[in-house]
Amino acid sequence: MPARAAAPATRFFTTGDTPKPFSAAVRIGNMVFVSGVIGVGPDGTLPADFTVQATNVMEGISNELKLADASMDDVFKCDVALADMKNYAAFNSVYVKYFKAGHFPVRMASGANGLAKGAAVEASCQAYTRK
Repeated sequence: MPARAAAPATRFFTTGDTPKPFSAAVRIGNMVFVSGVIGVGPDGTLPADFTVQATNVMEGISNELKLADASMDDVFKCDVALADMKNYAAFNSVYVKYFKAGHFPVRMASGANGLAKGAAVEASCQAYTRK
């Protein structure tokens, strides 16, 4: 009977000072899963401007990937929830800046009837890294 390979290590990453009932990111082997990120600013409040929230979301995802030794280049799937689907194009204008042209992850975007803290947008991603 062939020897079984050891299961990949699982590592959990957190951010911020406030305990949350979920991890910011989890890495299992070469896979990285980033929890939903809303567009709070450094002071913990939600800016009124949608584009600022969307930028904060993408920056937050990028930072959480770095915790797990991954980057936006490693992302292969994103899920996006918008409180108002009228912001779909505005979100896309921010989103595309975080990926190389022609190398966009698969994605799902949906409308939501309420997001944490009244956010206008929330996104989560999955990545595969060779590091």
